[in-house]
Amino acid sequence: MDADYFKEKTSEIEERINRFMDDGLKLFIGSSFQTHSIPLLHIVTSISKEIPVYFIDTGFHFPETLIYRDQIAELFGIEVINTHSVVSKNLQCDADGNLYFASDPDHCCYLNKIQPLEPVLIAHDVWINGIRAEQSAHRKKMGLVIKGPFDTLRYHPVLHWTNKDIFYYRKLHNLPPHPLEEKGYLSIGCEPCTRKVDPSGDERAGRWFGMKKTECGLHTELVGNR
Repeated sequence: MDADYFKEKTSEIEERINRFMDDGLKLFIGSSFQTHSIPLLHIVTSISKEIPVYFIDTGFHFPETLIYRDQIAELFGIEVINTHSVVSKNLQCDADGNLYFASDPDHCCYLNKIQPLEPVLIAHDVWINGIRAEQSAHRKKMGLVIKGPFDTLRYHPVLHWTNKDIFYYRKLHNLPPHPLEEKGYLSIGCEPCTRKVDPSGDERAGRWFGMKKTECGLHTELVGNR
């Protein structure tokens, strides 16, 4: 996997993004600022710095994620727009006073991830999104361009990229990893719902560990027209 290999792959992304922009569509990219999400962010911001970059700041992220976000923003020369829940944390509790991430993680994700992104979707036409088929059976069923909510399109440029593609693209462009990766965190979400995983197993096994939950809802609820 050399520069020519990735030139072909990124040229396809550039062509489609330019087509969207030529059609007058408003694009944005969302990034979780994990190691595996940085290649797509690098590609998109290399094509155009005018495409806004959004980060869903749930208020529960690891401090290392926020440091990494700022490091990457400075490295790429971009401004990151943070979204936040409109519901304060003291109101995100059940009747027993437990925060929803412990008692109702689906509702927690709704308040802190899905709801804050809805105004962004309403204001744009195309959501550039870094899901990959290799990550889960659900994501494997998704297409390269599909309908999103509020009459948007979801564009998944790296849907068919493998972990090996991600690794060698990062190596080619000397892109730094998330600081928690070396400590055994391969898929990093909110701190209360993320655990270290066995490197030989499923990289997303550490998300919502012990719960009957595998997705936050961004890629299940925010699909199709609403």
